Amino acid sequence: MQSTLQLIDVAKLFKIHGDVLSVEPYGDGHINTTYLVLTSEHRYIMQQMNTTIFPNTAKLMRNIELVTEFLRKQHKETLEIIPTKQDSSYCVVDDKPYRMYAFIENTISYNLSPNKEVFQEAGEAFGEFQNDLALFDASLLTETIADFHNTPKRFNDFKKAVEEDVCGRVKDHKREIDFYLEREAQYSKIVDGLRDGSIPLRVTHNDTKLNNILIDAQTHKARAIIDLDTVMPGSMLYDFGDSIRFGASTALEDEPNIDIVHFSTELFEAFAVGFVSKVYASITDTELELLPLGSKMMTMECGMRFLADYLQGNVYFATKYPEHNLVRARTQIRLVEEMEQYVQQTSDIIAGLREQFMTKDPGASQLPHGGA
Repeated sequence: MQSTLQLIDVAKLFKIHGDVLSVEPYGDGHINTTYLVLTSEHRYIMQQMNTTIFPNTAKLMRNIELVTEFLRKQHKETLEIIPTKQDSSYCVVDDKPYRMYAFIENTISYNLSPNKEVFQEAGEAFGEFQNDLALFDASLLTETIADFHNTPKRFNDFKKAVEEDVCGRVKDHKREIDFYLEREAQYSKIVDGLRDGSIPLRVTHNDTKLNNILIDAQTHKARAIIDLDTVMPGSMLYDFGDSIRFGASTALEDEPNIDIVHFSTELFEAFAVGFVSKVYASITDTELELLPLGSKMMTMECGMRFLADYLQGNVYFATKYPEHNLVRARTQIRLVEEMEQYVQQTSDIIAGLREQFMTKDPGASQLPHGGA
């Protein structure tokens, strides 16, 4: 890890205003290392990018440049890349790439939904994000992580981790492993739909956690979607599903007390209302029907990734203690179990939204969407 003095020197490579006063760790992201840069005039976010996860820094940053420029032309608030003094979107110091963003002031974010109103606002924000990028040419984007939400591929990686058992942990976690093995037949439905065209290919965020929305501290309205590293072609079901996985839980993703981890149908409905209210003119009947499946699929996929990483010795996700990924995997298992219990209820919620939104606009499902 770089020293504070070294980080200050890195910050000075960018076109920032004022003298650098401090560089401190910031946030709790799993992948990149994030710092808050304080100068005598402004605040900035600086990140050391993870080249193990994102090996092609140039193409990743080009994706972000294209998407933020497109959003800005629509008068949307979005990330502002601070260029280097050499007019590049990033710099490399000691073989480590760094980028900088302007700090978006007077905003807050949540790791846990404080109430259903905030989560409905999140649904509206990610729904608008879908609409804002509906006409963006997805062929311009590079796939920053190959097969990111390819659930069958993730399952094969999981099985490989079980078979190799490099840390000798498999014998102690048969219940968790069997949970994912027993559901193998479900994992290909979205991928198959994208392949045969029954599910549209769209420009998607692919990491729609609640804490990737910046909320105005005064109005409590969403202002900007952040963490654009995984913006690439995908399914709307991925974005909806990952939001539910993260935000419709009554506890944090790494809550060790499994007894307080529950899937909230009230929060599911709040997000769905917000999301569908923004995308009803472009969402297809198939996508609408499969929204609950998207929620379950993203929760299963993330859980098996956490468990595979634990079995491999915690080589992918940042962890704070040895069992951290195991704890995360168990919260996802609990959520899936309850999603399966409430499948009729969530299906009824979506049916109600179809009646509320899809029947009031004869042009529904006719708007274009991004495609590769």
